[in-house]
Amino acid sequence: MDKFTKLTGVAAPLPLINVDTDKIIPARFLKTIKRTGLGPSLFEAIRYKKDGSEDPDFVLNKPAYRKAQILVTGTNFGCGSSREHAVWALLDFGIRCVIAPEFADIFHNNAPKNGILCIKLPQNIVDELTKDAEKGENARLTVDLDAQEITRPNGEKVPFKVDPFVRHCLLNGLDDIGLTLEKAPAITSFEDAQKAKTPWLFA
Repeated sequence: MDKFTKLTGVAAPLPLINVDTDKIIPARFLKTIKRTGLGPSLFEAIRYKKDGSEDPDFVLNKPAYRKAQILVTGTNFGCGSSREHAVWALLDFGIRCVIAPEFADIFHNNAPKNGILCIKLPQNIVDELTKDAEKGENARLTVDLDAQEITRPNGEKVPFKVDPFVRHCLLNGLDDIGLTLEKAPAITSFEDAQKAKTPWLFA
């Protein structure tokens, strides 16, 4: 998993509440177990017209936001059914950070395990960041996870808090497998001791 330390990028405004996982990635795309290739289907129901062509009014189809790495959105983002594909689709598009007043718990837990930082902020601050995002690609945000602050285009610093364990994992690029491998020496030592004590179990 890629480390998340400091990100400066275009922020796309998506001021919608209760964006559920089916809206993020429809169920028919869940057949794959690959984490790549889902970006084109992100927000498929509201990103494309019925004939399959792009809706030019949808934010991620606008030239200024096609390479957005930050999403500023409404409360209860990621609600609905549990599907890690929702996180994979965002990541495959290029989104590394989502800012909202509140997140659904399962999405909030899945996101950092795949390298996406979720930042909870009060609604009034999210509204201000949305206004920043609406200015387009020249109004970039900088998200510094180590310092736990967002720098707005006007230079103002917005502090945020992230769970210390989540922060450690993102800063070091550790998913569940990476966390386990950190303990590899201790695991090997335990296994060697067990083999010496009970060799018949390893025959």
